[in-house]
Amino acid sequence: MSAAVELAPLVGVVLACLALGVSRATYYRVHKAAQTLGPRAPRVPSPLALSGAERQSILDVLHAPEYLDASPRTVYAKLLDAGRYLGSVSTFYRVLRSVGEVRARRGERVHPVYAKPELLATAPRELWSWDITKLKGPAKWVHYHLYVILDVFSRYVVGWMLANRESAQLAHDLISATCDKEGIARDKLTLHADRGTSMRSKPVALLLVDLGITKTHSRPRISDDNPYSESQFRTLKYHPEFPARFDSEIHARSFCQSFFHWYNQEHCHSGIGYMPPAAVHFGYAPQLYDARHQVLEQAFREHPERFRGRQPLPPALPTQVGINLPNTWNRDDRERDHSTLNSSILMSQNR
Repeated sequence: MSAAVELAPLVGVVLACLALGVSRATYYRVHKAAQTLGPRAPRVPSPLALSGAERQSILDVLHAPEYLDASPRTVYAKLLDAGRYLGSVSTFYRVLRSVGEVRARRGERVHPVYAKPELLATAPRELWSWDITKLKGPAKWVHYHLYVILDVFSRYVVGWMLANRESAQLAHDLISATCDKEGIARDKLTLHADRGTSMRSKPVALLLVDLGITKTHSRPRISDDNPYSESQFRTLKYHPEFPARFDSEIHARSFCQSFFHWYNQEHCHSGIGYMPPAAVHFGYAPQLYDARHQVLEQAFREHPERFRGRQPLPPALPTQVGINLPNTWNRDDRERDHSTLNSSILMSQNR
């Protein structure tokens, strides 16, 4: 604002305000206040303020080797124990702030910066997520470990195992058997997990190298980096028939067998257009989508007024799924995918 006051006598008020982006009302208000009050009187230092020598003595103490890595509160307490008083704790902070030294003074370990995993899948068998959860046993401190491997694109549980312990060798065997069952080719699959001991173990790492599988890990203490496995475990543990405790390992295995059959074959998953995961994983979801589309088309022909002249569409099938992807898929993109799918359906019907 002071620049506008200095520039106005040279180029005029209008041009000065335009050049500096200041409204003329603000200029006139400040200019009038300056003429009324006159030049501001220099600030008189407080008689209670520290002198330059006192400030320097505080800095010298804070920079001393014995106090260099101590907080101002610790230095204040130790000085009192030594029979010295140089100022309050807030004064210590004020002096440090004036020289730009308000920061952690003691040495701390610097943790490595973990990269944010950004993974994309456009079809089944491209991206898997796996994790281990505990199921309560018949008594306190008794529990079973449930290993689950999930296809992120189709949400299909491609492999699972129940054991009475967590073991890197068991994880190795499950991953190997699941890859054989699914026919995974080299350099086609990414396997994502958190940073558990089994996930980062040498047997699992060597197996993935041998199979040509890319491995990724979540960042420490960030559950959002492995959301699909966490969501699947929530569906498991909030199932109406999930017991508070399992009577035995046989009971737990029997429940998991029935649950995963229901989850893969019958559960209508919201993330894949309310299709069963098996339909998306094995490729017959478009036929189910076509049947749903025909039902809605018939309903629209019979009562178009109920839909306000716009034909309804079934929930869209997934086209891309990932972890930590940019949120750029808006409503127009979803409608475009609907239109593309509808066009392909109509073309197939015309043939």
